[in-house]
Order: sequence, then structure tokens, then C-alpha cells
Amino acid sequence: MREYETTVIVQPEISSEGTESILQRMDGVLDQGGSTRLMCTDLGKRKLAYEIDKFQKGHYYVLSFIDDGKVVDELERILRIEESVLRFMTIKVEEEVADIERRKEDARIAEADQEKRAAEKAAREAEEAAAREEVERQAAEEARQQAEAAANEPASEDTEASADAPDADAGASADAGESADADASAGAGESADAGDESGSDSGDDEETKS
Repeated sequence: MREYETTVIVQPEISSEGTESILQRMDGVLDQGGSTRLMCTDLGKRKLAYEIDKFQKGHYYVLSFIDDGKVVDELERILRIEESVLRFMTIKVEEEVADIERRKEDARIAEADQEKRAAEKAAREAEEAAAREEVERQAAEEARQQAEAAANEPASEDTEASADAPDADAGASADAGESADADASAGAGESADAGDESGSDSGDDEETKS
């Protein structure tokens, strides 16, 4: 009996339920063919070496099993007709598995460890997502409070100063008007004085001539 690995690349946007359906179909083929399923490794989403059907990333899975080789054709047949599968490839890992039970136990331990790490990763991602949501909530609340405070606060000193400025200008204009009136009055007085002096001088000249 030989050990095989079938690598499957699934479209990245397929739901976990859709992917699980594909993997279960593969397990069903192995079971019907009398093969020994070892484990299925989830390698996660990775960038493709080249674009496939307009996809630049794919979700990689590796199914390991022991068989005499007859089940490979049927396994690849169902993958070929599965629309969600972008690519697949089966390789022979071991020409002859000497101790199948030992290999099954090793695979069982490895798969259990993989599931444990996946659960820890999921829990960690959930905690990080909750923390991000809390930070965003607090930021939104602070922004709302600041907006309310800005809307309710009285006019600023700059606004009050701007409101007082017209009065100051009006006072300055009034002072300028009073200065102009004073200058005009003074000028008129000086002109009158000049006229009186001129009249007096004319009288003196007439008396001199007579």
C-alpha cells in the first residue's frame, strides 16, 4: 500500500459549509474505495502562482491517504466536476507503508494538534475583532460627545469681538465728525476775525484821508 497526498485549491470566497461539503465528498470516495484516510491539512488562503479564473488567491487543502492507487482516478474525477475547485494534484508520498497502524496513529495525533491550533487561532481572532469593535465604539462615542459639546457651547470670544467691532467703528466715525465740526467752526471764527480787522483798517484809512 502506498501513501498519497491530494492537494486541492478551492475558491477563496466559498463558505466553510461549502468547503466542508467538498471535503466530505472526498472522504466518501476514500471510504467507498477501501482506502485509509489519514488526515486533511488546512493550509489556509494563499496567493496563487498565477491567476486562475480571475482569482488571485485560493484556499489550500491537503488530503493524505493510503491506497493501492485505484481510488485516485475516482477522487480526481469528482474534483474535476466540482465548480468551486480551482486546481488539484495528487502525488505519491511513500511507495510502501510498512506499518499502516503506526502511520494512522501519527496522522491522528497530527490532526488533533492541527484542530487545537485552529481553535486557538479562531478564539484569538474573535478576541481581536471584539477589541477592535470596542475601540471603534469608544471613538464614535467620543466624536458624538465632542459634536454635542461644540453645538451647545456659547459664542466664542472671537465672535463677541467681531460683534463689538461695529460699535467701535461707529464711535471712531463720530469722533472724526466732531473733529471736523470743530475745525470748521474754528475756521469760520478766524474768517470773521479777519473781516473785522479788515473793516477796522479801512476806517482808519478814511480818517487819515480826511
